[in-house]
Amino acid sequence: MIKFTHYPVMLNEVIENLNVKKDGLYVDGTLGGGGHALEICKAGGKLIGIDRDKTALEAANERLKEYQPELVHSNFADITEILKERKIDGAILDLGVSSHQLDEISRGFSYHSEATLDMRMDTTQELTAEIVVNTYSEKELAKIIKEYGEERFAKSIARNIVKNRPIKTTTELSEIIKKSIPARIRFADKHPAKRTFQAIRIEVNSELSSIKMAIKDFAAHLAPGGRLCIISFHSLEDRIVKEEFARLAKPRCTCPPSLPICGCNALAPEFKLITKKPITPSPTELSQNPRSHSAKLRVLEKLH
Repeated sequence: MIKFTHYPVMLNEVIENLNVKKDGLYVDGTLGGGGHALEICKAGGKLIGIDRDKTALEAANERLKEYQPELVHSNFADITEILKERKIDGAILDLGVSSHQLDEISRGFSYHSEATLDMRMDTTQELTAEIVVNTYSEKELAKIIKEYGEERFAKSIARNIVKNRPIKTTTELSEIIKKSIPARIRFADKHPAKRTFQAIRIEVNSELSSIKMAIKDFAAHLAPGGRLCIISFHSLEDRIVKEEFARLAKPRCTCPPSLPICGCNALAPEFKLITKKPITPSPTELSQNPRSHSAKLRVLEKLH
């Protein structure tokens, strides 16, 4: 049995909001260890599971084999190619890094343990954190760290990264980041390397660039009554999900942009926001899985 540490975030809330129908078709676009997927199958749903991580797929295959799911090694952004003309009754996207990936030191996601600079969710891809850290220009690094990490000391961090190249390990990088931040505020909130590691991970895995289009594509494949559930873990992800869900749930005006007033009596929206405000983990879940503390669940439903 492949060991794959997995704590499905807001499991009960996801299954409740998916409203799983017997023999309905559901997609888990971030399969991980298969926690959400298993409950979908137990509730009678048919499953398509997608993950970029082959280890996750192998673990999920063992866990779900009695339900004979369709498992795909791919990115959820490729959902149109995977589904072709098929409609689905629901989907779940958990945008966080899995506990297994964080805990497997060799993957290089953690700033607490020494490992090579990797950070790939899909270990078959070429781009790694080591390439980003050692080949990107100071300007490119500063931009990534500021935009993806929301780090106010991005320029200082980027300058010191370039100055200390080559950098080979996570602990080397973490120490450089720490020294780039004024001592008085290094540990005022979170670990000083947290934001920069997040930024580099997002860059390596192209995490943000695929979300917006994926929401549109998943929504297009929903059958009437079908629901799309998305769990985000930081403000950049959640902002994209919130804005795209709101856009899809608006009445559809077909007037040309030059017309000052809507003259088409805007068509009724195709989608409905199930969650006006995001669902967050319960106190019980937070005590059992502290990594879920920043999670937000938003749900969209196809009306017709």
